[in-house]
Amino acid sequence: MDFDFSFFLLLATVVTGTLWGGYLLYLKTQGATFDEKNEPILVEYARSFFPIVLIVLLLRSFLAEPFRIPSGSMMPTLLVGDFILVNKFTYGIRLPVINTKVVEMNKPQRGDIVVFRFPKDPTVDYIKRVIGVPGDKIVYENKKLTVNGVPAKQVSLGRYEGVGQGRDMTGAEHLLEDLSSVEHSILVRHDAFSAEGVYVVPEGSYFVMGDNRDNSNDGRYWGMVPEENLVGKAFFIWMSWDWQYKGVSFERIGTVLK
Repeated sequence: MDFDFSFFLLLATVVTGTLWGGYLLYLKTQGATFDEKNEPILVEYARSFFPIVLIVLLLRSFLAEPFRIPSGSMMPTLLVGDFILVNKFTYGIRLPVINTKVVEMNKPQRGDIVVFRFPKDPTVDYIKRVIGVPGDKIVYENKKLTVNGVPAKQVSLGRYEGVGQGRDMTGAEHLLEDLSSVEHSILVRHDAFSAEGVYVVPEGSYFVMGDNRDNSNDGRYWGMVPEENLVGKAFFIWMSWDWQYKGVSFERIGTVLK
């Protein structure tokens, strides 16, 4: 079990709920009525915070969770400083903290942008794009993808101009890649080393890569993402703030991810 924010949020909900509920039960056993003026200060805090932490726990666990993008591995789709929302129920409803799935929903599809617990260190969240689903054979060679024998079409959009903390990617080629009818942007440096290989995706796992193909620590280096490590599907940029660039990038707010 990972003692992360979800754990402390659940703990806060249990503690505040127990204090408030226990106090009300005590009053009932004493035949007394609730009176805010005589309420112990600790119970007052518990009563005030319990509904807040409960709502946050439910929203964050079952509906949507916010994340901040810390690196450029998903450029140009996601930039350093983007704040995104992740759909927590589209791949199935899981219990908080223990991450046990209780309701089956959809399966990840090629092209989905997913947040997952890094297989090498489950306390760290990663974000990448699904390239291969169970049963797929993925080949990455000479900066190009082949999925089940079909080359992914690429159209050049010209030279990329990086900004802010992503300015070191200036000069990379900006490409539009068609991945099973899902078009998305990628960056490629033709003079940079890039891991290549053939990857067969086993049942219950997914193969992921970053859109910044030559600057991404992804499945080419450490393997597959087990289904149980999935956190959710990224779908929306609600804020973008790169302190090394121009502060808030208002033009990125409200972007629907694809």
